[in-house]
Amino acid sequence: MEVKKMAYNIPDSYKNQTPAPRLDKATLNKMAWRSIFLQASFNYERMQAAGWLYGILPGLEKIHTDKDDLAASMSHNLEFFNTHPFLVTFVMGIVLSLEQNKADIQTIRAVRVAAMGPLGGIGDALFWFTLVPIVAGISSNFALQGSIAGPLLFLAVFNIAQFAIRYWLMHWSYNLGTDAIGIFTANAKEFTRAASILGVFVVGALTSLYGGTKLGIQIANGEKPIVIQTILDGVLPKLIPLGITLGLYYLLARKKWTPLRCIVLLLVAGIGFAFLGHILGVKFWG
Repeated sequence: MEVKKMAYNIPDSYKNQTPAPRLDKATLNKMAWRSIFLQASFNYERMQAAGWLYGILPGLEKIHTDKDDLAASMSHNLEFFNTHPFLVTFVMGIVLSLEQNKADIQTIRAVRVAAMGPLGGIGDALFWFTLVPIVAGISSNFALQGSIAGPLLFLAVFNIAQFAIRYWLMHWSYNLGTDAIGIFTANAKEFTRAASILGVFVVGALTSLYGGTKLGIQIANGEKPIVIQTILDGVLPKLIPLGITLGLYYLLARKKWTPLRCIVLLLVAGIGFAFLGHILGVKFWG
């Protein structure tokens, strides 16, 4: 049996040009919740397009009562899409505002692409460079003490923050429409740089606070052996953790290593030095 592919021809505008009623809060909240599945059907042809359409579909079904208009809207919303998964509701609100006012399809397409672009850097700076290091630094202290509160605190704070931002951005951007793009991206460069600098400070503090790698090598000297780690602490405390951190940064930034390769390197080095120390009877690490 021959299967034929039918391509839907997307028009330039919708048949029904009458603006639809505003979406209610329940529908907006439902789409904010569905946004967590943005990358559930991720692929390298259209990236997050399937998850994007799944998230925005309840709003489109209420806006477009004409079946042809709904089909056209679903078709162009299934085109290539890629943005930060925690900030996607910002784009959703803007696109839904345009769909509700029955803007030209080409305009909606252009705005969708323009809105999704800057969110990658902003989201990375906000979450991966700021929120995660700070929360992980606080919660890991509990975990190191053997408390179950460590991972629970991390998961609670991180998820409360990202869900709060999802719901707030959905309502805020939908109410503002395309004006939200200018407001949100006006100081995007400065915000990203400030958040990145804060993240660097946090990572540096975590290295100093939790970097526990020490040299265990001692040189015989009568009753008082010379402890190499004591000498290093006199030069610069936490010198070994700092050296390891800078070495990993060099591999990541200059040699383009992946984090997985760095983890494997540390694992192999740790096992190798432990085995060598066992054979030679030397304690390399304290």
